[in-house]
Amino acid sequence: MTAALLNSSITSLPLLARGKVRDNYAVGDVRILMVASDRLSAFDVVMGEPIPGKGELLTRMALFWFEQLAQIVPNHLTGDDPESVVRADERDQVRGRAMLVKRLKPLPIEAVVRGYLAGSGWIEYQHSQSVCGVALPPGLKNASRLPAPIFTPATKAEIGDHDENISFARMSEIVGAELAAKVRDISIRLYQSAAEIALRKGIIIADTKFEFGLDADGTLTLMDEVLTPDSSRFWPVEGYETALREGRNPPSYDKQFVRDWLEQARVEGQPWDKTPPAPPLPADVVAKTAAKYREALERLIT
Repeated sequence: MTAALLNSSITSLPLLARGKVRDNYAVGDVRILMVASDRLSAFDVVMGEPIPGKGELLTRMALFWFEQLAQIVPNHLTGDDPESVVRADERDQVRGRAMLVKRLKPLPIEAVVRGYLAGSGWIEYQHSQSVCGVALPPGLKNASRLPAPIFTPATKAEIGDHDENISFARMSEIVGAELAAKVRDISIRLYQSAAEIALRKGIIIADTKFEFGLDADGTLTLMDEVLTPDSSRFWPVEGYETALREGRNPPSYDKQFVRDWLEQARVEGQPWDKTPPAPPLPADVVAKTAAKYREALERLIT
């Protein structure tokens, strides 16, 4: 495995933005080189330690899903070789971990679909018996499967800030009612199709978030990453029923392993307040997280 990449340093292209995980570089006026680093964010805070191989695993998984779901909605892939747009001495930073994509006008929301009650949705349900304004039946437990997938959008957060769940009505105000309905309907179709594929491989997709943009013709286009452990909650089917009965989080292929550790982390004797900087991740947490990502990919594509 190649050395872990915390930050890319490509100088042959202009840097557009350095996100929580991806570094984006301009390739002319119509394309972007997206480089998936090995950075890990949790609670919207970037950890100081990279997860070796994570960027390559994320890229392989995203490419798998873009291919599987291409019949539902166009995506941002150009089909061009990412290594073709950088200098020879920069190709190691790109190889296996980058996508050359269309430059789009991003929608300022995250399209979240939940098929199971977990995370912030479970917390909200306990107080209001609803999630983002969507009423749910009584008696659900942590990790319960929902009667049908629900669409619960969120606003995008800057690095260090937290995403904010919003109602569909608020999303409609932000992007317009027609586009909001289209994003909602396509997102649910994407989730349902992916959930069926994953379940055949023994993986439950509890929830996920999609990001969309508009191309020059106004065509809605799936962008960024899709259905990776960074943007989704993946549970192996083994152990799910036991966790449900006991009311606890099921075993996870995603960042929940790190989140659970961080919830117990203490800084100068006090619980971490989920603001930067994050407490250093122990070597065993880094190694186990990398193993979770590898296992999820191997299970999906084999």
